[in-house]
Amino acid sequence: MHKSGEDYLETILKIVEETKNCEVRITDISKMMGVAKSSVSRAIGNLKNEGYVNQELYSDVSLTSKGMLVAQRVYNRHKTLTSFFADILGVDRTLAEHDACLIEHDISSETMEKLVSYIATQQERK
Repeated sequence: MHKSGEDYLETILKIVEETKNCEVRITDISKMMGVAKSSVSRAIGNLKNEGYVNQELYSDVSLTSKGMLVAQRVYNRHKTLTSFFADILGVDRTLAEHDACLIEHDISSETMEKLVSYIATQQERK
């Protein structure tokens, strides 16, 4: 999966969590990501073909179980990295969000696990 696909899945999950609605509109995705609706429609079509989302013609988008797994993994990485950068290292939250978005796709599982362990250890010391 490409980084952009992961970003779309993560965005869908964020919208679901914020609205408590399992179905998301193309317009909502477009607004949150700051991209054209036509770009979102194209990306959703690709994600649908790959089995990550469900969408009937001109209807809302929902994550499949396969899409939910990827979205949760990326979103959890994003939140963990943002928290580490901002809360532990003291990086400005906006910059921390930006950097987390860049790193969340490429960081290895092993490094991420070690980071989560480190953060837990630091929190226990407080």
